[in-house]
Amino acid sequence: MADKVIIFDTTLRDGEQCPGASMNFREKLEVARQLQRLNVDVIEAGFPVISDGDFDAVQKIATEIRGPIIAGLARCVPEDIDAAGAAVKPAGDRARIHVFLATSKIHRDFKLKKASEEIIRLTIESVKRAKAMVKDVEFSPEDASRTEPEFLAQVVEAAIEAGATTVNIPDTVGYAVPGQFGALISYLRANVKRIDEAIISVHCHNDLGMAVANSLAAVQAGARQIEGTVNGIGERAGNAAIEEIVMAVKTRSDYFNDFYTEINTREIVKSSRLVSRMSGLIVARSKAIVGENAFAHSSGIHQDGILKHRETYEIMDPRDVGWGETELPLTKHSGRHAMAKRLQHLGYQLSDEEVQQIFVRFKEIGDKKKFVYDDDLGALVDDSISVTQEAWLLDYLNVTSGTATIPTATVRLRRGEETLQDSSPGNGAVDAAMKAIDRILNQRGHLVEYHVSAVSSGKDALGEVNLKCDFGGGRLITGKGASTDVIEASARAYLNAVNRMLHQSSQHSPEKEVEFLEAAGV
Repeated sequence: MADKVIIFDTTLRDGEQCPGASMNFREKLEVARQLQRLNVDVIEAGFPVISDGDFDAVQKIATEIRGPIIAGLARCVPEDIDAAGAAVKPAGDRARIHVFLATSKIHRDFKLKKASEEIIRLTIESVKRAKAMVKDVEFSPEDASRTEPEFLAQVVEAAIEAGATTVNIPDTVGYAVPGQFGALISYLRANVKRIDEAIISVHCHNDLGMAVANSLAAVQAGARQIEGTVNGIGERAGNAAIEEIVMAVKTRSDYFNDFYTEINTREIVKSSRLVSRMSGLIVARSKAIVGENAFAHSSGIHQDGILKHRETYEIMDPRDVGWGETELPLTKHSGRHAMAKRLQHLGYQLSDEEVQQIFVRFKEIGDKKKFVYDDDLGALVDDSISVTQEAWLLDYLNVTSGTATIPTATVRLRRGEETLQDSSPGNGAVDAAMKAIDRILNQRGHLVEYHVSAVSSGKDALGEVNLKCDFGGGRLITGKGASTDVIEASARAYLNAVNRMLHQSSQHSPEKEVEFLEAAGV
């Protein structure tokens, strides 16, 4: 019998820690719903103690999502563990608390300033505290790949004896190489008492581009859970991409014949696109499995081979991961019911008010272009649910620009019954629109990244703008906007970033968040 490899998805926790990738409550919920359809085994829904917003998101996911185990992250600190336990409690028997503590010498000496004996004591106390709240406890010795193997074995053994049901071995800084990492897993299996009483997990980062390779090497050495994210997003160079791991196991079943996953692979592309939209992180065209070029063939020799026999140059069927499943597009004549049914088919769960808001934008777009495709609808949904309560909305935009005039933008913003309007010149139409918004709201953002892309094909394609701004303090805020007019899309994206910044400032202090996220290097 083949062994199941448990897929632990941390897109909503580690993935969201990527600079500029933070998601609001609704965006996290949509991602969690899609992860449920993808059929991941575990969803690490967040770091509950970090803020009221994170706690509420984890609690809502634990309440609504059915099927996957719902995990909350916690440091080996009573406050963290209690918050995680309360947040995941609605999941019942599917609740997991994931506690972590750094173990490598460099972390013990310079970050924690604690002796080895203190690390083991904290491990035992924290696992026991978590175990008193949930039956499923995962423990991670942070920076395990740089921890002395003998001491790592002691910590893992202590965690299991205290009640940990999963022990995760993180390659926190992406330092490991496959042969060495696999050997470390084998060492633990041979030297930790009662190791068979817990599932061995691995959590690999991609700093040297080997996160997927290290994860698969660990599985061959005895690990049975792999932690990763959709599209491989995450801190620094990212995490192991779960779509690559899953398809490697499935495609190379001749090599990985002892293993399987229960992922619904036909949901992979849909998951990739949703996470990209919700996080604002664009997927590279050359990205394996989900990139636009993953199944493109430009060479004449390759094209000839594909036409004669697909397997000559394609080792996977694109349909197996969800490519090529686009439905017939809607038009401006399509009604609200038809649009709502399509949104439901695409997996979105929206209130009547949200459907009506999107329908207004749908009709606007439908008047400007012949067809409204599924990707266009996704962009409109993202444009809608990324707006938080008490957000400023773009009510009016007029731009004057040309080679012989100074670009000037007039913008009117609306929030409830309140409207504000102002104008500003700029270094181009987009810059002028953004400066007008700054003048209205008496603030200033520094544009760090700006990307514009066509959502669908054709001259009338919907343009989608993704940008990142720094409003002070070095924290990057993502903004997203869509329109058939790129200048309007840019203004919407910038206003979206401004609204996110205002909302996050009201939720928690950036200083507190940095403190927690720097600690969460699992």
